[in-house]
Amino acid sequence: MDLERNSLGLGGKSALIVVDMINGFTDPACPLGCACPEVVAANASLLEAFHAAGLPVYFTTVVYHDASQARVFRERISALNLLTPTSHWVQLDERLPRQAGDELIEKQWASAFHKTDLDQRLREAGVDSVVVTGLTTSGCVRATAVDGLQYDYRVVIPREAVGDRNSEAHEANLFDLHAKYADVMSLAEVLAALPAAATK
Repeated sequence: MDLERNSLGLGGKSALIVVDMINGFTDPACPLGCACPEVVAANASLLEAFHAAGLPVYFTTVVYHDASQARVFRERISALNLLTPTSHWVQLDERLPRQAGDELIEKQWASAFHKTDLDQRLREAGVDSVVVTGLTTSGCVRATAVDGLQYDYRVVIPREAVGDRNSEAHEANLFDLHAKYADVMSLAEVLAALPAAATK
């Protein structure tokens, strides 16, 4: 039986957090990656809308500078060791160009909030809700969305703008996130809500 919950939607000022839309995750030539052109396209639409509304955008990438960072995580998933500062894999997917004013968060763990200054940057920008997109639904998107709630932000996840290597994991995690942690909405619903959110 589902928990009773309230849909909160976007707040007074929303930010877009594009989680790990980097070459290593969007290119199936990388052991960490998968082909996800539809997720890229959905993110491109959101980026265009957030830029038009003058709302803040934060990209994340995963970069390991030395062997001590996320040691146990990397022992478990050895392909993460490919994500070095000089690697092509840590660069943002060129289909989602970063514009002037878009911020970049380097992270080493799943959540964009864990051991980063993302919360501080959001507070300084006056943000009260976050739209979380990217890869993967069952991993870094989920961790970022749960932490977003735990930092007291309203969290919205556009269904078409997130993806996973495993379709069953994708659907199960969207179901669970919507049940407890976030509003899972269609891309069209999020885009329609943005102009009102930007003028509050």
